[in-house]
Amino acid sequence: MTDSLSLQATLRAQLAALPGGWHNPGAAFLGSDAGQRLLEFIGRRESSGAVIYPPSPLRALWLTPFESVRVVVLGQDPYHGVGQAHGLAFSVPNGVRLPPSLRNIFLELRTDVGRAPPVSGNLESWARQGVLLLNAVMTVEDAAPASHAGKGWETFTDAIVDALARDGSPKVFLLWGAYAQAKAAMIARAGNDHAVLCANHPSPLSARRAPVPFLGCRHFSQANAYLSKRGRGEIGWSEA
Repeated sequence: MTDSLSLQATLRAQLAALPGGWHNPGAAFLGSDAGQRLLEFIGRRESSGAVIYPPSPLRALWLTPFESVRVVVLGQDPYHGVGQAHGLAFSVPNGVRLPPSLRNIFLELRTDVGRAPPVSGNLESWARQGVLLLNAVMTVEDAAPASHAGKGWETFTDAIVDALARDGSPKVFLLWGAYAQAKAAMIARAGNDHAVLCANHPSPLSARRAPVPFLGCRHFSQANAYLSKRGRGEIGWSEA
């Protein structure tokens, strides 16, 4: 995004120009009533002076081409603090303090694969290896979690999940928390050989709770075992 463009204009241009396998879902959403309502909503909020994060909401799709996706991590909406969100679910830019959920993700990573997690909370290295870090809602307002929920993003991100599920290349879907797990039925309906791993959300409120605590779920090693068995290679989860 440049200073000369509003977020509304940036989104309109980027949805129209999404590459590869992302192009059809982006163009369809842009031409839909839901897409137009979302853009109008964002335009109104910008005009009223709302501070909206992140500046590049579609960044996950640009960093992780459709054809390279091996793992999908579903988040709910971006971090709502200054300087935290940068377009990748659960990730923060270099130099930003780790949010509690990401601290628990790194704690589980250390326990599961037996190696130190990345030094930074910036998960771009995962994204470049084919880990799609997708938030169901791609924008949020400062200090107002879920402020853009129900405004149209879910239509677009459901289409993304559906397209990935229908694609025959084996993938691992990591569904952490009830919000993400609501997508399990959509993935199952596609009928392809994907792994769907479910656990509680990694937030401190639920990471240790029954029925499936996030801490101890061993999803990172399970994902790699699944991918390796199907000839798709392992993710270097500890890479910075």
